[in-house]
Amino acid sequence: MSKERTLAVKIRFLGAGYHGFQRQQNALTIQEIIENALLKILGQPTTIFGCSRTDTGVSAYEYVFSFKTQNPITTEKLKGALNHFLPDDIAALEAAEAGENFHARYDTKEKEYEYIVRNTRQKDPFCEGRVYRYGITRLDENLLNRAAAHFVGRHDFSAFCSADDGAKNHVRTITHASVERRGDDVIFTFRADGFLYNMVRIMVGTLLFVNQGKIDENDIPKIIESRDRKRAGMTAEASGLYLKKVIYGDDPFNKREETDG
Repeated sequence: MSKERTLAVKIRFLGAGYHGFQRQQNALTIQEIIENALLKILGQPTTIFGCSRTDTGVSAYEYVFSFKTQNPITTEKLKGALNHFLPDDIAALEAAEAGENFHARYDTKEKEYEYIVRNTRQKDPFCEGRVYRYGITRLDENLLNRAAAHFVGRHDFSAFCSADDGAKNHVRTITHASVERRGDDVIFTFRADGFLYNMVRIMVGTLLFVNQGKIDENDIPKIIESRDRKRAGMTAEASGLYLKKVIYGDDPFNKREETDG
């Protein structure tokens, strides 16, 4: 019998057609689609472990999952087979051998999310469902960038998560928070050692309230300190949210590149 291996796979997906990543009984998810593909490839049921749970409609430029198998399939053949069986809105980018104890979720050091606001009243059929269209007012990216800086640091983010988050510890460390404009698009970027349920969407919603004058930019530290969800802003729509990057201390994909070189 072949030795058990731990494999890591990096994928990209559009989340509009799915109820998040994690498998659910009565809703279609990314995990279910991938595990069904792996059943065809490996010939046996396989449970995968994702780097993050994502909300309904959330997309990812880069998402990592891991699983264990005794199948001797090469990483290149695995990538090709996945792309053959997966639908067009999910793509396998890389596959690599990982350490025996590697876990896509628990070994994550940081994650970076990007939220895209299309700051115009003009509809664009090619962007609907992929960005949050916001035409109420023109966004002041400089104001929002200053306000976003208040999120940086190690804080209890209870005021910026949904009531049904379920996490026992709401302390997270944000290492980067910024806002910039690219034409009609205003990009919100957050990097942290972890995120609570709906945390990015609530931070974005709070910054939009700052732009509207409903919250003062300098009140964000007080809202954080209050730990009161009612004092923060709205939960922005899921359509604008993308998992942009997953950072590992011992990255199996970098290891593969070093070996190949």
